[in-house]
Parts: sequence; C-alpha cells; structure tokens
Amino acid sequence: MAADSDTESEVFEITDFTTASDWERFVSRVEEVLNEWKLIGNSEKTRLSEKSEFTSGTWEENFKEINFADFKFEITYHFLKQEHVKSNKKEEPEEDAVPLAVQNLLSENNDFPPRAHCLVRWYGVQEFVVISPGSNCEAIISESKCNLLLSSISIALSNSGCQVPVFVQIQHKWRRMYAGECLGPGLRTDFEMVHLRKVPSQYNHLSGLLDVFKSKISCTISPVPPVSIAIRFTYILQDWQQYSWPQQPPDFDTPLGGEVGGVEFGKLPFGACEEPISELHLATTWPRLTEGLVVDNDVYSDLDPLQAPLWTVRVRTTENPQCLLGDVLSEFFKLCCIKETAEEILGRGMAEDEGKENSDISSALSKLTEPSATVPIHKLSVSNMVHSARKHIRRQRHMDESPLNAGILNTILLYLFPDAAVEKPSEYTKTKSEQSNTPGKTEQDKNSDNLFSQLKSAPSDSLTYRLALCLSLVNYNYGGLRAVAHVWQEFVLELRYRWENNYLIFGLAGGSPDLRCCLLHQKLQMLNCCIERKRARDDARKVLDEGKERAHRESGSSAAAVTSTKEVSPGKSWDSWSDSEEEFFECLSDQGDMDAPQTEEEKTGSKRKAEGRLHQYNSMNLLNSSEPLYVPVTQEPAPMTEDLLEEQSEVLAKLGTSAEGTHLRARMQSACLLSDMESFKAANPGCILDDFVRWYSPRDYVEEEVVDDTGSLIMKGHLSARMKIPGNMWVEAWETARVTPARRQKRLFDDTKEAERVLHYMAMQKPADVTLDLLPCLIHGAILKLKEEEATENIPSVQISLQQVVSQASRLMQTPARDYKRLEEFINRLIAMETVITQARSLKAKFSICDKAENREDLEIFVRSLLEEPEVLVIGAGQGPAGSIIHRMFVSAQRAAVLAPLDEDLNQERQSTESSRVPDFPSPAGREILLRTCVPRPAPYSKALPQRLFCVLLKDEFRLAGAFSSDTCFF
Repeated sequence: MAADSDTESEVFEITDFTTASDWERFVSRVEEVLNEWKLIGNSEKTRLSEKSEFTSGTWEENFKEINFADFKFEITYHFLKQEHVKSNKKEEPEEDAVPLAVQNLLSENNDFPPRAHCLVRWYGVQEFVVISPGSNCEAIISESKCNLLLSSISIALSNSGCQVPVFVQIQHKWRRMYAGECLGPGLRTDFEMVHLRKVPSQYNHLSGLLDVFKSKISCTISPVPPVSIAIRFTYILQDWQQYSWPQQPPDFDTPLGGEVGGVEFGKLPFGACEEPISELHLATTWPRLTEGLVVDNDVYSDLDPLQAPLWTVRVRTTENPQCLLGDVLSEFFKLCCIKETAEEILGRGMAEDEGKENSDISSALSKLTEPSATVPIHKLSVSNMVHSARKHIRRQRHMDESPLNAGILNTILLYLFPDAAVEKPSEYTKTKSEQSNTPGKTEQDKNSDNLFSQLKSAPSDSLTYRLALCLSLVNYNYGGLRAVAHVWQEFVLELRYRWENNYLIFGLAGGSPDLRCCLLHQKLQMLNCCIERKRARDDARKVLDEGKERAHRESGSSAAAVTSTKEVSPGKSWDSWSDSEEEFFECLSDQGDMDAPQTEEEKTGSKRKAEGRLHQYNSMNLLNSSEPLYVPVTQEPAPMTEDLLEEQSEVLAKLGTSAEGTHLRARMQSACLLSDMESFKAANPGCILDDFVRWYSPRDYVEEEVVDDTGSLIMKGHLSARMKIPGNMWVEAWETARVTPARRQKRLFDDTKEAERVLHYMAMQKPADVTLDLLPCLIHGAILKLKEEEATENIPSVQISLQQVVSQASRLMQTPARDYKRLEEFINRLIAMETVITQARSLKAKFSICDKAENREDLEIFVRSLLEEPEVLVIGAGQGPAGSIIHRMFVSAQRAAVLAPLDEDLNQERQSTESSRVPDFPSPAGREILLRTCVPRPAPYSKALPQRLFCVLLKDEFRLAGAFSSDTCFF
C-alpha cells in the first residue's frame, strides 16, 4: 500500500508552453494591425512636411479595436495627408536612414501649430499610433501595467520593423499622459512625460529648464553642443469695457421702442445682446534663440513681448451668444407646435362676440338669398336691450384685459393697413394698387421677387410679408402667443369689415392668386378679387340706376316706361363695360326662364339683336352671312387658389375612367367654354360652330384651296378631325348654349360665396397654422436681413452660406408637409450666420477700422482672417498697425483692472505716477519653451542623435514632454 501511494504522488500536470498566452496574442494582434495599415518597414512618407502643410493640411486617422485578454484597447493611426509629388527618378530609401519621426524632432516647421493633436504639438511628429484603453475600461495607472504595455510595443515594433512611433495612453485621460517608443536602424527614441499640478519654483524659468534638459541627456563630450531654444508666451485679453455696447439702448419715447435692439416696427432686429468675442489670445514667439542670447531666471528676464519678432493672434468667441434675429425666428417657430385655438388661448369670453359672426357660414349664405323679413317686436324689448348692453360691457372688460393695449394695437393695425389713416381708403387703395403694378423695378426688387418665388413666401412689399414680420415681433416683444392670437383676430375682423364695405385690401397685387406664393397670400388675393368684383358690380348697378333716374326726369313717366324695357342705352359704348362691371341676374324667375325649352330661333339667334360686342375680329365675316365677326364680351375664368385646385382635381379623379365619368368630367371642365359660346352667339346673331372655332381655336379650323364650278381657286375651310369625332364636347356644348350675353349669364365666379369661404378659413385658423403659413415669409425676411447686414461686412464665408441656405430653404418650403427637425436645423444655420456677422462687426469696432482711413484694407483682411483661420500672423509684430492696436487694448485693460476709478479733483501727477507702475501686459497665461539639440548617447562615441524637450507652464499645470534618442549599436 505504501508503494502505491508513492506512485500516485509522483503524477504531475504537464504544461504546454507551445500554446500562445494572452500577452503573446496581444503582441501578435498589434503586429497584424500595423501590417494591415502598411506601416511595416520604412515609412512611405520620406519627406518632411512644410510649415504651411502642418497649418492647412488635412489630418486623417484609422481606427481598430484590439483585446488584451478581456481588456479592450483602441488603436488609432494619425497621419498628415500629403500630396505626392511626381518624380521621374525613383528614390530608393537609404538602408540606415533616420526615421521620419526622429527627423521631426529637430524640424522647426511644426513648432507651436495652431490646431493639432497634443502629441503633434509636443513632439512635432506628422504620423503616429496611439493605443488607449477602451471607452468603458479603467485607466492604466499601475507602473507594472505600463511597463508591460511598453515592452509589448517594443517587441511588436522590433518584430515588424515599423518606424512609426507608437504611444500608450496611461493614467487618467484628463491628464493626457503618454509614453511611447520609436525604433529605427541602430537607434531607439523614448518618449517620456512629466505632469504636475503646480510649477516647481526652480523650474519656473528658462535657466532651470535648461538644467533639467542637460542633466537628462548627460552629454559627456566637450564642448557641449549648443541648445536651440524656441519660446512662446500667450497673453489673454478679456476686458472689453472700453468698447461700446453691442446694441443700442431702448428708446422709451417711441410707442414700440421699449425693447433692446428695438428698431422701426416692421423691421427685423439684428445683432447680439452680449459681447460675441469673449477673449483675444496674443502669442508672442521667439522662434530661434540660443542659451547665450537670452537671460530668463528667477531674478531677471529679457523676454519682453513688445520685442518678440513674431506675433500671432486668435480669438475665442462666446458660445451661443443671444442674437436678436435668431431669437425672433426661434420663438416664432415654437408657435408652430402649439395646437390650441384662439378661443382657448384668449378665453371664450373674449372671443364669443367676435367669433359669432363666423360661427355659422351656411346661415349667413342663406340669409343673403332670402328676402328680408320684418323685425319681430320681441327683439326690440327692454330686456333684450339690457342683455345687449351687458354683453357690450363684458366685451369692453375683456378688451381692457387683452394682451395688447389699444395704443399698440392701433399702431400694429396702421402698419398692416396704412390706407386706414387716409380719409378715402377706396381711392387710396386704388391709387396704390395702380402704383404697385407699374413695370419699373430696381434690380434689388427683381432679386427679391425671385427669392419669394423660390421660398414660396410673398413679395417683400405685400400685406402677407408685413403680417409675418408683425406677428414675429409681437410674439417676441409684446406678449407672446396671446398677443399673436389677439392680433390675428383683429386682422380677420378688419378683413371682414373691408369685404362688407367694399374697401380693397392694401398691399396686394391685382389679378388672380399667385400660385408661387404661400397659401395665406393666395387667400388674401382671392378676397381682394371678390371685393373688386363686388365693387364693380355695385358701381355698374349705380350707373344703371342713375341712367334710369336721369331718363325718368327728362322724358317723364311715359318715356321712363319705354326705357325700362331696354337693357342698355344704344348710345352707351360697350367699351365702358368690362367683365367685372356687368350686372348679373340670378333671381329665381330668371333661372326658371333659363330652364325653359329653346326654340330654333333662340338657338341660332338669327332674329335677335346683337349684344355684348367688344370689337371686330381681324376683318372676318360670318360664314353664313356677310355680317362681320365680333369678339364678344366674356366672363373671366374664376380665380383659384392651390387648395381649391387640389380639391377640384380630387373630385375629377374620383369620377373614374368610365365613359359616364369621363363625360361628366368633360362637362365640369367646359363651364367656361359654354359661357363663351353663349356670349359669342349673343354678339354674332346667325353664327355657327365653325365661326366660333375660327375665333376661339383657329388651329381647329383648316382652310384649303379648292376649285369651284367656274374652275377658279378659292379658299374653303372645315373643322379639324378632332372636332368631327362623334360625341365631341364642343358640338354638344354648342347645341346646348343659349343666346345670352355675358352680363345675363350665371356667374362663373360667385364672389360672395368665395369671400365667405376665405373669411371662414381665416377665422378657423389656429395660431399654429397661421405661423406655419407665415414661416416662409419670415425666413424670406431673415435672409434679406442677413444679406443687407453682410453687404456692409463683406464676409466670404457668409456669402457662400447665403447661397446655400437659399437653395436649402427652397427645398424645405416647396414641400407640402413641413419637416420640423430640418426646419429647426435650418434656423440654427441662419443664427450661425448672424453670429459670424456680429463677431465681424465687433472686431471691426475694436480695431477702429471705421475711424482710420490709412491701413484700412490691411486691417479688414486681418479681421476677416481672425474669423476664418485658427491663428493669424500679425504683420510687423508689435510695431505694425494691428500690433499697435492690440498693444493699446492690453494697456487699457491693464489700467482698468489695476487702477481704481479716479476722482476728477485728483492730481495729474499722481495719475501719471500710478499709471507708470502698471505693466503694459499682464503675466502670461501660458508659457511654452522648446529645447532641442543633437548629441551622442549613451556613450561619447555613440552616434549624435536628436534630443527634444517641450515644456508647458500654466497657472495650474506643469508638463515636460521629452523625446530622447540613443544609439543601439555603439553604446
């Protein structure tokens, strides 16, 4: 038994050392990624980049994820994209060439880049690889883990022959700590870093940092190679107290000027309400120094910013400054998402009386056709009168509690309807409408017209455009949503008043609705058409009544009886009648007469007297008689808005494709044709269909030369083939057409019905619907405002953006369904342009461009570059025109910060004494010192290789980033 137990104790587990460990897999995976990115061997980039390439070049990156056991790493390859220069000679890389990253350590082309990765700034490299922990992984803090990663990187670089430096991010990410390595033929460069919160006192100057650098490279040869030094001090200016406020203060004397940025009512505000430039950073640079040329220690320093040979400036803008135009647009856009009605917003009490007129449109239409009834006695009772008085008092109380007081409301309505201030609105609007139709337009007006058609808004001189600006300003300055609902209700009441009293709406072009404009503008144009037709009909009836009264007075009662049977005086010229000035008869007896069967004589009109002639047509005669062919007075086709056209097309589409549906569709579409045929028959007694076609559609009347009985050639005509098709609608309409002049026909356009439809549409609109309809007009106004403001600043980036936003807005506004997310992004783009313009204006004011004539162009270019480039070189440094202004800015800020406000009675000598103690510049906010040399390491007989130390000294940060090369062959 004892022997058996000894045998069992000798059994041991066999470990297979041929299986790859997690560490080996990690090293292998790093090599695979480097090989995949073609970083094996000598780098393809054998040329040092120029300084301009580092500034304006494009940095690109490749990204992969790798694992070390269950720990995730992100590996990223950063490189500066270079344009390959074609060369006839194919250059073969040298066998012992120094890696490009090591050459970059001594290159001055990438000293203090304006915008780059921190490793590019510290080490000057133009390509590198970074391995960092994954987004949800803990930081690498322990020294053992850091050494393990660095050894893994060293093995991967050695196995692959990669000459691109590889960095590992260690410690917490906010510290931006990296350690790395670069291998080349016979050399190795170690990238090391020190990061502290406070600057040690012994290293707070150049002499102490030089001691650190020399001790690190530990050069044993004599004499010691000189150390090249580059220094950059950064000064920050934050005090703009000596400059004017970005907006004019409010003018409380004007009725609508009590707001910041308040301008004339009806003009969009513009500009920032706070300083758009938060800081100005001045970087003074000494690019090439040696340790013997400059003194900087804890006692004395030669580094005077005014003596620096290189000045560069950058500005830091305020993040999302409050801009007036952007606020107006954003607040107005927010109204589009509110679905409450005007009654719910204002309260039912205030809206009940005003909305009663629009509550039942059908009853209003029936009352227009019903005979007027006598007023019942009970409606005149005392109780009814008391009830009406109570309603009137309640309405007045609600008006007192309304969002807008009477003064502001009257100012708004006079802005929308300026003709209301004139004694005779009808004559004023007629004159204005004639002026608005004049052909002469400036180039700016033509561009604006083109813009409104692109945006589907409204002309910039129209009522709709003014309404959009008005509601946006009311919403922003005078009460928000409730004030907008109040103005809209008053606007609709004014429209109804003008319709009922035959006053044309001011600020609308004559004619049919313009389908290039927004729907609300088309509705207003439609209402104006209705008012024009109604006025013309009333004027014609008045003229006819006056003629009858005059004839009655002249010839007595017997003559009056004779003239009453005549439709119109034969001596009256038909030219004085237009289509809109005719009197239409639509009474029940007239309709019954129209439904009566026609006789053959009525169909042809051969024994009727001609009526409704306009003028003779091209000296033509009727085919069946020698009478001239006359052009008749016809009814104009009914104007249509786009929603009515869509509704009509839907109705026609629902009729289907059957024979009956097609026939019915054709009859519905031929109402205008039938009216013209009736007018033509009345103007040309004895005419036939061929006569009508010769005038109405000459292409459908074909004339040919034929030989008559005598053998001579004569012209003979006939209808075209399509007119001879059986069941042709033209033939059918001609047979059913009566001999009726245009003024006795049923109206094609019922202005009363259409006006009530428009007013009902307006009354039922929610404030959200109104704002959505008017949004294109407001965007139109915002773009015009941006163009106007940009013209004075001449900013190329804004000019390009304006061209782009116009095409973008055209695509957004032409779609029937609004995309709210894309609209919000578009408005943010307009706000960004306003911000850039205000920034340019602020910088121009600070650099006194408007005050000095000399060097104006140079300063304008300088200011423009500040907005478009990350960092701008100051020509002439501190002695140049821009440098002198910057110097004065710092001097003013220093004195304002150090000196307390002085009383007027203080002695001038005391002021000058205290002023002399104040330095021109504050202490630098940041100091960057770059030290580099080329010495043999680690032995005196080693190859001389680049050494570099980048020092960053801030108020709460001290960083040393060193790259130290050593010879791996002779050590």
